[in-house]
Amino acid sequence: MDLIEASQMFDALGQHTRLALLRLLVTAGRAGLPAGEIATRLGMPASTASFHLAALERSRLVHSVRQSRQMIYSACIEAVDQMVEFLTDTCSGKPPEPSYDPSASHPDADADSNRMSAAFNVLFLCTKNSARSVMAEAILARTGSERFNAYSAGNEPADQPMGAVLQVLDKLGHQVDGLRSKSWDHFLRPEAPRMDFVIGLCDTLTEDFRGKFGSRAMVALWPLPDPAQFSGTDVQMAQFIHQLYAGLYHRIEAFVGLPFASLGRDALRVRIDALTEDPFAQMTPVLRH
Repeated sequence: MDLIEASQMFDALGQHTRLALLRLLVTAGRAGLPAGEIATRLGMPASTASFHLAALERSRLVHSVRQSRQMIYSACIEAVDQMVEFLTDTCSGKPPEPSYDPSASHPDADADSNRMSAAFNVLFLCTKNSARSVMAEAILARTGSERFNAYSAGNEPADQPMGAVLQVLDKLGHQVDGLRSKSWDHFLRPEAPRMDFVIGLCDTLTEDFRGKFGSRAMVALWPLPDPAQFSGTDVQMAQFIHQLYAGLYHRIEAFVGLPFASLGRDALRVRIDALTEDPFAQMTPVLRH
């Protein structure tokens, strides 16, 4: 976290109502709370709560996602941790850790082929590349701005992504025309972009995926429920996908917000692995089929 980011967060919290809002959302955990319930708990008009929540969201301390007709707000725990870490390090005089640099981690590799590009290349994997990894690709493509290049693939790719997934992504404003299911072999070709991060989203991936993309790539596993195994009505399926989307969005938003410039490789790996916290712990049982 740099000085500008830190000052924006501290500035947002320099008002007692916003501090109370953030404390409430931190207590609520990743499941978050509906906007109306937040206003009720703090005894304030809904318009006042919305105004201050918007300010917290602009500073990356709060995240919102629409579920049906409600806006659900939750604290960005990772951003709060970064803010505290920044303050602690500043007060203690602790020198910053060296930034994550794949070429420095592998000095025996060819310098030109292993040099860091302007953006991180991130590959999301799941077996069929039809739902979870497709959603992750779409989310990172939008939230990662110009700092990340998003890709997805599978070891047994389907013919095409799930229609229900594409419908949800389209309704949420994502570009879906270019999304397709494809084999991870596509990214093992010599001309393929070199991956900086490879993130598996299902627990059925065999362990050999960890070594397929070279020593440059940092690998993580974020197992999430498979929509293809879900049984329920179309409405329940849509609700399940929306909540799966919300869980992915939380993880990817936290990933994008990691202080890459101040973390060494080992520290960064720990932070990425920590993002595996189950966002479905409080989901309705019918949605966990």
